[in-house]
Amino acid sequence: MSLLSVEEAAERLNTSPRFIRRLIAERRIAFLKIGRHVRLDSADVDAFVAAGRVEPRQQLHAALRKGTMRSRDWASWPSYRSGP
Repeated sequence: MSLLSVEEAAERLNTSPRFIRRLIAERRIAFLKIGRHVRLDSADVDAFVAAGRVEPRQQLHAALRKGTMRSRDWASWPSYRSGP
């Protein structure tokens, strides 16, 4: 378990510490409170990034060509969903 400060997590994700603090406040990323300090496990940061991964459309089209997916199933494909 490798613990990162908010600033270190922000640097790792190439974003601002304010964004990391917002993720924490919205409970969108796991964190640890150690006294008054907030720390993030590097595995949790990696899991957050992996959860936001969107597959390229090429895989969708390949699945349609192979016949493993029908065109009406597009709505269930994650990259074609609208809204939250």
